[in-house]
Amino acid sequence: MAEFCPGYVVEAFRTLATTYPDETAYPQKDFRTEWGPIFHRGRLDGSARVLLIGQDPGQHENVLRRILSGEAGRRVQGFLAKLGINRSYVNLNTFVYPCYGTAEEKYVTQAPIANYRAQWIDGILAPGKIQAVVAFGLLAQNAWATYVASHAAAAALTVANVPHPTFPDSAGGTAAVKKANMKKMLDAWNAALPTLFAAITHKDVATTLSLYVMSIAKA
Repeated sequence: MAEFCPGYVVEAFRTLATTYPDETAYPQKDFRTEWGPIFHRGRLDGSARVLLIGQDPGQHENVLRRILSGEAGRRVQGFLAKLGINRSYVNLNTFVYPCYGTAEEKYVTQAPIANYRAQWIDGILAPGKIQAVVAFGLLAQNAWATYVASHAAAAALTVANVPHPTFPDSAGGTAAVKKANMKKMLDAWNAALPTLFAAITHKDVATTLSLYVMSIAKA
């Protein structure tokens, strides 16, 4: 049997799963709060070596109740596989609710949201095993920068700021534009992979680094 994270059964996560910000922090006019918060995906048992931060849950995440699933999740799993990681990771999002449009930009640094997110990061970093952080997209990069501003020790971690895995599709445009955006994303991912690969010294799978070519399918 494969081993799985038992979920929100240890602190600080057991408490965080019941004390999340309410609709005063996540107003219904800007966030889809009807189904409740979506907290994470990955290991909360202290074994994670990589912390990945996304933006806000999408339609697949809202159904599956796990962050970075669906198409975004498949691409992230492929990215992790190149680093030799297939279980020792934790995914978080900037927000625990899906957002309408671009309203989320004004909420990233607001105290109730940022402070709650910081408690999650505190809990994940506490065992001292995280060796790298990957921030997918501008909101995630802003979220990590906000955390580091008040947690100076976190600045010592290897960090990769890269495009979100849905960027080629969400940016819109013609098929040619999407192809160009896919290349732009993969170029940025390729630029980050060698540094991350070197930083993660405890891999789940022994592997040699291979970079992406022109598409995810040919990675």
